[in-house]
Amino acid sequence: MTSQQFDVIIVGGGLAGLTSAIHLAKHQFRVLIIEKNSYPKHKVCGEYVSNEVLPYLNYLGFDPFEFGAQRISDFELTTHNNKAMKAKLPLGGFGISRYEMDFRLYRQAVQHGVSVVEDTVVDVLFIDDMFQVQTKKGQSFTSKITIGAFGKRSNLDLKFQREFISKKSPYLGVKIHVSGDFPKNKVALHNFKGGYCGVSKVEKEHINLCYITSYAAFKTYKDIDDFQDKVLFKNRALKEVFQHSNPEFEQPLTISQISFATKKPIENHMIMCGDSAGMIHPLCGNGMAMAIRSAHLASNLIIDYLQNKKQTRAELERKYATAWKRTFSFRLKVGHSIAYLFRQDWLAPKLLLVLRGMPFLIPSIIRMTHGKPIQV
Repeated sequence: MTSQQFDVIIVGGGLAGLTSAIHLAKHQFRVLIIEKNSYPKHKVCGEYVSNEVLPYLNYLGFDPFEFGAQRISDFELTTHNNKAMKAKLPLGGFGISRYEMDFRLYRQAVQHGVSVVEDTVVDVLFIDDMFQVQTKKGQSFTSKITIGAFGKRSNLDLKFQREFISKKSPYLGVKIHVSGDFPKNKVALHNFKGGYCGVSKVEKEHINLCYITSYAAFKTYKDIDDFQDKVLFKNRALKEVFQHSNPEFEQPLTISQISFATKKPIENHMIMCGDSAGMIHPLCGNGMAMAIRSAHLASNLIIDYLQNKKQTRAELERKYATAWKRTFSFRLKVGHSIAYLFRQDWLAPKLLLVLRGMPFLIPSIIRMTHGKPIQV
């Protein structure tokens, strides 16, 4: 069986995969995305994006506001016992659904000459300094570089025996879009016992409601409605949004086994991007920007490698691992710490009182989990 050859194969067509594909195609490289799902598709995601990535998206020729993205400047935090705090976001952000953003980026990638195959990758072999990528439908492709952008969990994580995949994760995510009243310029984070829910507007005036909870907290209730009624709605702000809005989905989307464990940015010589390389707690609301930023890091280094014949693969891998850790390690640690503190139900209200008394701390904490605007 003959294999089609590319300069770069990207396993996974989410934000990291699509933005890196466009970036590399703009530099005239032959790029293939292998994505198991068809576009457009909803995903469990907070759908708030920090403005730190706007310069890069504009460089790629993508303007989220052209597709209805909402400009977000304000932040609100509430605790499970209904204490509230408000602040301005230091850099701001925008709200857009993964359904819309991924689809528009996909169309742009195709316009730039990126090949897209709808299939599932079952194995990636590294032989004689080349990658051989094999799919469920029996297709085979080869490339000089392969990027792993396949998200939170994948069969490839098992294949490569990545350390995090052997550990059970206790987290469950739930998302729904609704229509109702909510300020366009605000992202809210509402704490409840066992978890927290992000609320913000996206395109078409829809409100994205996305929450994460521990499976242990959830499993004692008979279904999602029962859990929401008896747990989420103890937070009055959440009850108000849920009960005074109309669902846009027939059923909420769910995802289980969400892991925040440490991952390696290089695996089997593959360059890992987005959630494949590491996830920040949704409490920090910046996973989409991190995915896009990791694509920027990877793409620049890959371009240098493919154009510079003297650079070794080991140097490329070392540079990416170093850049990834320098860019994301601190914010991931801060995210873990913040999430841990807010999981302590007795402590969260006390923390909020401290923040309300010293509001100058809030922008500093937000900056710790966000980056400066990408220089392009």
